[in-house]
Amino acid sequence: MAQGLKDVPRTVWLLAAGVFVNAVVSFTFVFVFLYLTGPRGLGPAQAGVATGLGGIGLVAGNFTGGWYGDRFGHRRVLLAASTLGGLTLMTFPLLSTPLLYAALPLAQYASGVIRAANSALVAVTVPEGARRQAFAVVRCVSNGGFTLGPPLGALVATGLSYDWLFVGDGLGTLFFALWTARAVPARGAARTPSAAPVGGRGRGVLQELRARPAVLVLLGAILVTDLVYRQQYGTFPVFLADHGLDTRSFGFLIALNGAVILLLEIPAAVALSARPPLPVIGSGLVLVGAGYAALLLGVGVASAALMMVLLSLGEILYKTTATAYVADQAPDHAIGRFQSLYAGVSVSGVVLGPPLGGALYAAAPGLLWPLCAALAAGAGGAVLFAHQRSAHRRAEPQGRREGGGPEGGPAHETGSQPRAVAG
Repeated sequence: MAQGLKDVPRTVWLLAAGVFVNAVVSFTFVFVFLYLTGPRGLGPAQAGVATGLGGIGLVAGNFTGGWYGDRFGHRRVLLAASTLGGLTLMTFPLLSTPLLYAALPLAQYASGVIRAANSALVAVTVPEGARRQAFAVVRCVSNGGFTLGPPLGALVATGLSYDWLFVGDGLGTLFFALWTARAVPARGAARTPSAAPVGGRGRGVLQELRARPAVLVLLGAILVTDLVYRQQYGTFPVFLADHGLDTRSFGFLIALNGAVILLLEIPAAVALSARPPLPVIGSGLVLVGAGYAALLLGVGVASAALMMVLLSLGEILYKTTATAYVADQAPDHAIGRFQSLYAGVSVSGVVLGPPLGGALYAAAPGLLWPLCAALAAGAGGAVLFAHQRSAHRRAEPQGRREGGGPEGGPAHETGSQPRAVAG
């Protein structure tokens, strides 16, 4: 495995160290609803509105972070968003309750920008051929931090107060800004801001996407799958409770998810690094569907554990590979915008998943899991079909293609062509 990670630059390892520390102290997202309904005295409906606004801010930040990076430089955007997010979080204990309705989406917006800018920064730092491994490293340490964070946050909230959660999260986010400033060089690691290639012949993002139909299919598939994937945090624990499994069972299953990812994310990325990405992604989406289909076997700890293992394996296959694939397919002048599009659709389920899943579970509980399984499997099938179409186009004689290069579809699905590291 070490041989497979040798192409991951030192800068990415340093950035991953900062991501780990920041993830450990990013525990407020777990406790924010309890904070609003507890110390702040809001009712469940009011707290739901506030957290919903925060979710909208998170998705908006993911959609726009890469666009800022293409314009101003990904390192600068990461530093600015980390500073804004950290300072905003630290002010939470001082704000009146009405102001929290504005501060929460602002903090979440900064968090979304950080996520998109971080992905774009990794993409422009790492050449094609090593991006899957690099993204796997960052995702693995991030998941490790999020695994440690909630129990630590519970100790802080019960031993000190909820206010210290926001202070700690804010300090961790500011530390990430300082660490990034030191670990990531100003020259050579952030893309030079640009609006289009030299000569003004660059195309807009929509044109670039239309020239890469497989990327469009992938984005649609991820949008659908994220709605399904996020049900594990919303309707799934309600389903468990309705069948006699308590909160401890749900905690065990979430811990199982983290353990599988920590153990297998990097080895899987290394082992599959030479495989074409779209079949790997499609297989991962199908596994997500298989996970929810496992709930049809009966309700119990065994079937729920099987569901979570399959879901985790699917996540390992599709999330890292899809992030790297979108980076590999992006034109040099729009790599941040491509990353933002992927980042945005990959968290869309945070906003859309709970209301849609909750409404369906309330109306027809027996339909939810078969529909989730079918949607994820269908999304995986669409990606696999897109791979077959791309392979067919590459096999056609050059003269029969509609203009070669990206216009005729992605020219290098495997991402094996070297891209100069941005300077």
